Amino acid sequence: MFKVHAVAPHRLPELLRTMPKAELHIHIEGSLEPEMIFALARRNGVYLPYANVEALRAAYAFTDLQSFLDLYYAGASVLQTEQDFYDMAWAYFEKAKADGVVRAELFFDPQTHTARGVPMQAVIEGLGWACADARAKLGISADLILCFLRHLSEDDALATLDEAMPWRDRFIGVGLDSSEVGHPPEKFARVFARARAMGLHAVAHAGEEGPPAYIWSVLDALKVERIDHGVQAIHDAALMQRLVDTQTPLTVCPLSNIKLCVFKDLAQHNLGQMLDAGVRVTINSDDPAYFGGYLLENYLQTFAALHLNAQHAYRLAANSLEASFAPEQDKHRWMHELKQVFGRFTEND
Repeated sequence: MFKVHAVAPHRLPELLRTMPKAELHIHIEGSLEPEMIFALARRNGVYLPYANVEALRAAYAFTDLQSFLDLYYAGASVLQTEQDFYDMAWAYFEKAKADGVVRAELFFDPQTHTARGVPMQAVIEGLGWACADARAKLGISADLILCFLRHLSEDDALATLDEAMPWRDRFIGVGLDSSEVGHPPEKFARVFARARAMGLHAVAHAGEEGPPAYIWSVLDALKVERIDHGVQAIHDAALMQRLVDTQTPLTVCPLSNIKLCVFKDLAQHNLGQMLDAGVRVTINSDDPAYFGGYLLENYLQTFAALHLNAQHAYRLAANSLEASFAPEQDKHRWMHELKQVFGRFTEND
């Protein structure tokens, strides 16, 4: 067991920035900054119902998940070509590099684009090209996870999976996102079974706004390896015990939870409580362009609000690396680097 020593509070932000970490819950369409939305709209001749960047950003006042999704899908309408998808992902990777991210597993929503007539090829090849450049130019290990929109039918999801098969080597897993309440996970049992049979990893959103029962369902009906969000698990003691016993990772998104009114403020967030209970929690940014911060900002604000310390930092970074779908040799290397970073901070205190 690696022993984590105390780090002076004023040095904690630098530790959080420097330590190698993985981002496991990032919707790449949710990284579209207003400036890029307007630039792509001009490039592609897309009309936007906002006068300027400031007017668009002013619309980022959400009352719940659905109010965000309405704007999210409108923003995604500017994405039309392979170059658009590359530019969006590359902008994210540059920010991720500055935040100390060594591994990123990007969610993408092909149905959002194919429904508008955008070819699947443009979506996957543009994002795949950016992932390859992230590895080659930034040293970030990156892969894609294809997500199904849960407000659509399972038949639509099955057709999307089939349509993506020519690019099977470009993505490593499937996920489930979009409107949670009223769309129970078991609705997608067949498509997840098919994906798992193909050797794809399985993750799903559950327990963000939906009840703990949805978390049970993604575990039992969809047989996921990770739970995206999962913060409602705290209300079910048996579920919490199962999460501790199985060490099933949760990809928690603190600033998103505040922006979408899951919690009133960060001081009331249950991330620290779940972490101390032994749940394998990770910190992620979700849709950073809309929710006020990329990965490092989520760490900084969460640590300040919940008064977390260096031991929490090590556990969260280690959880993220170990919960990733990266090759084992990469995980071992990153864990070695993580211990070296913590060692240097301890020696200098």
